[in-house]
Amino acid sequence: MDLPKNTFKAALKAGRRQIGLWNTIPDSGIVEMLAGCGYDWLVLDTEHTPIDAERLMPSLQACAPYPVHACVRPGWNDATEIKKLMDIGAQTLIVPYVQSAEEAAAAVAATHYPPHGMRGVGGTHRGSRWGTIPDYVTRAHEETCTIVQVETRAALDALDDILKVERLDGVFIGPADLSASLGHPGDPGHHEVRSAILDATRKIRAAGLAPGILGSDDAFLTEAEAAGALFIAIGVDTVILRGAVAQRRADWP
Repeated sequence: MDLPKNTFKAALKAGRRQIGLWNTIPDSGIVEMLAGCGYDWLVLDTEHTPIDAERLMPSLQACAPYPVHACVRPGWNDATEIKKLMDIGAQTLIVPYVQSAEEAAAAVAATHYPPHGMRGVGGTHRGSRWGTIPDYVTRAHEETCTIVQVETRAALDALDDILKVERLDGVFIGPADLSASLGHPGDPGHHEVRSAILDATRKIRAAGLAPGILGSDDAFLTEAEAAGALFIAIGVDTVILRGAVAQRRADWP
């Protein structure tokens, strides 16, 4: 058994745009359905959902037969939680609410075995295909993708230092938290927020890392792509579902 290739990491390194979708519905059947919809990547979100590591593993298994990469967002920048997520097979982690270079370095350390980090060696688990991948501990970093979320004014102020962290692969700009931090809660479309996102995106790309964004405003997502965004999430499953269901009801007054 060889080390599974991280197609998402390879695409970002090659500068190929990746279109994604946010999954918040805690059901592996839903995830399997989404996995077959043609997206390049899905975020399996454990930060703002009731999903934990035990409930996440069936969703990772549901994605496995499809040509889509499953990124996982932990609930926090916590080494113990990240260790569990990687042991069940997550290769790409999008770590929320990182506000400094030190916190970004901690996220990288949590996703890498020594000597590159401090991920605990657990022996046989799904990530190592139950111990059948030769030299997994020494090679796992090859296919590990570590992304941090920059979503506050403090994080933007620290961005130059964050971008210098070794083995960091990308930075995701969180529009919702950022808008709140900038004094515009609930208004991620505010011109100050949009400008901050575009400026940060250009800076991230210029530093040789992959910038990411989530949104439903196609015009702004197009601007973000022009600014250099490489991984672009174009919707959230619950928002799309509710919108379609509500519209269908409105079609039959």
